[in-house]
Amino acid sequence: MIKKVAFSMYPVSDMKRAREFYEKKLQLKLGKVSVEGAWVEYDLPQGGCFALTTLAEGVEPSSNAGGSVAFEVENLDKLISNLKSQQVEIKLDTFTTPVCSMAVIIDSEGNSVILHQLKSA
Repeated sequence: MIKKVAFSMYPVSDMKRAREFYEKKLQLKLGKVSVEGAWVEYDLPQGGCFALTTLAEGVEPSSNAGGSVAFEVENLDKLISNLKSQQVEIKLDTFTTPVCSMAVIIDSEGNSVILHQLKSA
């Protein structure tokens, strides 16, 4: 029986550059680093784990791949404004649905990242 998602992982080609993006631009807090720095984890405050790795042989970062990660955020408009000021590439600018707002950015390695904010109940 499957209990939960253990982690979401993205392949990266330059770990230093990728860590700079996730730790400085998205302000994720560093968790575990293992396999001589080739696997880096970020434990998210309300559950879940996001990992970066250079160990995924034959897997290239991509904004068009089937997999992606969606981070729940507190203030999407403020975050997108901040990321734009840092010249982060916006793949899909903020759009609103009946239940949420979302935007899609491109990380330093070329992966797409969904930023998501639920509407207040």
